[in-house]
Amino acid sequence: MAKKHDQEYGQQLFSSLQEIAAGSRQHPATPPAPAPHPVALFPPPPRELRKMKKFRFQLLHRWLVERFEPCRAADIGGGKGLLAYMLQESGWETAVIDPTPQALPHKYKNITTGQRIKTPAGAAVRHIDLEFSSTMADEFDLLIGMHAHGCNALIIDAAARLGCGFILFPCCVIDEPFYPPIGTTWLESVADYAVRQGHHIYPFRLNFKGQNIGLAATGRCRLSPSHQILK
Repeated sequence: MAKKHDQEYGQQLFSSLQEIAAGSRQHPATPPAPAPHPVALFPPPPRELRKMKKFRFQLLHRWLVERFEPCRAADIGGGKGLLAYMLQESGWETAVIDPTPQALPHKYKNITTGQRIKTPAGAAVRHIDLEFSSTMADEFDLLIGMHAHGCNALIIDAAARLGCGFILFPCCVIDEPFYPPIGTTWLESVADYAVRQGHHIYPFRLNFKGQNIGLAATGRCRLSPSHQILK
């Protein structure tokens, strides 16, 4: 049996997340700045063979650079820092926030060309060897939590306070400040919490096995020209 955080969730849950997200774009008495329609903003990627979970960083890197202009991004719980390194190579300013320092992998696969790429000697990314706290978010435009245990609510709160964007792939409820009510998934609870904190959110999928549903909030991050959608 697959571990809980490796399970792949179906279309019914994804549709539920879209409904929750749609609520964040309704117009209250004092409406926030209007947001693009999620389908137009983040359309599904072209069909391709499903990738193994170990390629999730390459898939997220590709997704980000295709949709956003380079910005200051923090990879929270980023481990060896592969995502931060690839974004850095694409012109982004990045840092890993993780209490356990780890070296960059010696090599990784380019999923577009299929080539193995050796990490140059001396290559590095900035590493903040601490548990994430909301005060660390002041210098970033985008907060990334790909299966970042115990940090989802903190990321959402920090982004709401500072106006930055976030990308979350919630996987488990360990060390979070709230639990999903009976009959509600953790993903739905995180999405609902983000909406109640005032975020416009957009569910999307990446093409890897396991928990591949992400929640995006653009905040002040600038979309790439190909994703400048009329509001």
